[in-house]
Amino acid sequence: MPPSLPTPIVSPDWLIQHLDHPSVVVIDASWHMPDAGRKGADDFARRHIPGARFFDIDAVSDVSSPYPHMLPSPADFAAAVGALGISNDSLVIVYDDSAVRSAARLWWSLRAMGHDTVAVLLGGLAGWIAAGGTVTDAPGEITRRTFVPDFQPGLVRSRTDVLAALDNIQILDARAAARFEGSVPEPRPGLRSGHIPGARNLPFGQLFNADGHLKSADDLQSAFDAAGIDTGKPVITSCGSGITASVLALGLATLGRDDTAVYDGSWTEWGSDPDLPLETGTASTK
Repeated sequence: MPPSLPTPIVSPDWLIQHLDHPSVVVIDASWHMPDAGRKGADDFARRHIPGARFFDIDAVSDVSSPYPHMLPSPADFAAAVGALGISNDSLVIVYDDSAVRSAARLWWSLRAMGHDTVAVLLGGLAGWIAAGGTVTDAPGEITRRTFVPDFQPGLVRSRTDVLAALDNIQILDARAAARFEGSVPEPRPGLRSGHIPGARNLPFGQLFNADGHLKSADDLQSAFDAAGIDTGKPVITSCGSGITASVLALGLATLGRDDTAVYDGSWTEWGSDPDLPLETGTASTK
């Protein structure tokens, strides 16, 4: 029998125990900001969890979109994950070695494609090593599998969806406070500064302890409460380009709010359209 998956988070000890189980597929989904001077694929080639495969968030995306790493079509996504050995029966463990906790993006993407047996490794690669897990530079053998997607539109929001929901749903922005407030320029050229009207702000880094582990449920609840979010009601998360918005969705899922939708285009899309409304300053009290 396959092991029980304590979604949405698994500990390094859990993965050490189950790493060799045939149903477990480990994926490195590291992604870095363009100015970080690092490439996830290069880091993966140097060291990774034994047997892991690399998922390229930029490459497996809607290449027809002007915005970065937008969710691809279900067919394109299925082909990409199938090539990594993921089937509908796989227990997928995603990790990263990234300052922006990019594993959450693949966690959300898989769930948006109907695959719920996916979890994020607590503490990422650093947590794995600290727990005694080994790393290797050896490429693993991959057997292509068939993945049949079952797209879940309720987990994805477009610009049109967000605009229609401004007055009746909570929107939570994962960007740093200065970017949310509009007091500093956006790192991507050509974007306006500010935030979606009525949005609240919870910088994604506030969900983690100093050791890189996701905070306890009580501490996560306190963080969402402090941001003015009612975790008993639906939330749309946003960020710069959909990466750290997924981190907020992961945090909410650990509290039982597993229906959180991610605004895929996020501020890269919203901030580039002069016809869309924005606010500056601290979060409004609505």
